[in-house]
Amino acid sequence: METVEIKPQLGPQEIFLSSPADVAIFGGSAGGGKTWSMLIEPLRHYKNPEFGAVIFRRTYPEIVNEGGMWDESEKIYPLMGARALKGDLYWRFNSGARVTFAHLQYEKDLESYQGSQIPLICFDQLEHFSEKMFFYLLSRNRSMCGIRPYTRATCNPEPGWLADFLSWWIAEDGYADLERSGKIRWFVRVNEELQWANTQAELMALYPDLQPISVTFVPSTVHDNKILLEKDPGYLAKLQALPLVDRERLLGDPKRGGNWKIKPSAGKVFNRSWFKVVEAIPAGGIVARYWDFAATEKELNKDDPDYTASDLMLIVNGSYYILDTTAERISPAELDRTYENITRQDQTRFKEEGRQYLSRWEQEPGSAGKRESYRITKQMAGIDARGIPSAGDKLVRAKPLAAQAEVGNVYLLAGPWNERWLNHMHGQPDLPHDDEMDAASGAFGSLTHQAGRIKAKSYQG
Repeated sequence: METVEIKPQLGPQEIFLSSPADVAIFGGSAGGGKTWSMLIEPLRHYKNPEFGAVIFRRTYPEIVNEGGMWDESEKIYPLMGARALKGDLYWRFNSGARVTFAHLQYEKDLESYQGSQIPLICFDQLEHFSEKMFFYLLSRNRSMCGIRPYTRATCNPEPGWLADFLSWWIAEDGYADLERSGKIRWFVRVNEELQWANTQAELMALYPDLQPISVTFVPSTVHDNKILLEKDPGYLAKLQALPLVDRERLLGDPKRGGNWKIKPSAGKVFNRSWFKVVEAIPAGGIVARYWDFAATEKELNKDDPDYTASDLMLIVNGSYYILDTTAERISPAELDRTYENITRQDQTRFKEEGRQYLSRWEQEPGSAGKRESYRITKQMAGIDARGIPSAGDKLVRAKPLAAQAEVGNVYLLAGPWNERWLNHMHGQPDLPHDDEMDAASGAFGSLTHQAGRIKAKSYQG
């Protein structure tokens, strides 16, 4: 019979899996072997018929998505004789030991765990859970199976309650303090505040009526995961290609992992130094002007109304050129005239230059937004004009453009608007308005979508 050996990699993974702390938290960057460690942890008890573990993700799709936790568990648990009931996200071992996968999307879902006794509680990506969820489930971390109850968690850096909870293990610059890696501290809650000490005895002397809980944090990086880098050497390049803020969080320092203190702020979403101003543009390509309309009566009546902004962008040979931008506070009537005049001028110009031209705008949600987009499209008959429904967070929508800009692949055509636009982009998201950033993100998205469609057609013959 073939023997299968399951063991952690030397380094942070082994340190995490051997910690005696009541609560051990592992990770602090992408690719450090966090999910595998979480799946392996229950196996040390698989012969105990009374043992049960619950592994939480915040949402159900995160468990069952392609390559997610359930798929990974199917590679491991059958080796130990476990049988799966996928419909209930549940594994049972021959002894009767159980491992359940569960999601906890809303705090009201905590009611399902009233009265539960869970010897091992695991949180995968703890930063996605609320502080209330974490501490409430600690109260369900109890055992009658002869195993001391304990909690394990993985995480990536993100400002919030978890960053505060782990602050002792994080250095001033936001990266992990390696001298404190794996060291155990103790806490109790007094008057709704956590009181910490380096020893259990110290807290018990101060608060004899309270039972301290031990905690440790073990940072890891993708460089600690030799198996991943051997099987997928391109993964590191993908982390390096992330925009600045995501790259700092998910990759960060090669030894100390991701940065817990970095957040989107001026110069970190977009940096003016990333854009090179050019005096001319190449021939050919596709041009799109994307509009972020804001001139409704409600908007104009605000103390600081939003702008109607547009961004004219060219894609040619895989590079992006911003040719013109506008940002004005204008009435609805002026907006109609301005949009039509600029769009028809663009169409004439780029038709003469032999470039494909697209007119796009952000379509507001609801039936009113659809009707307005239909009206504008009909008005601009003969021009490739259409509204694009808005979706998702604005900073998330800006990331693809930011990634291209940071590697020097976005250029500005010299013009009087350059300085205003650079100041606006550099100041995101701290400035009160984001209209020009939205227009730039929309233009970029429209061009990449159109270029992708053309490329797909060429493959089809």
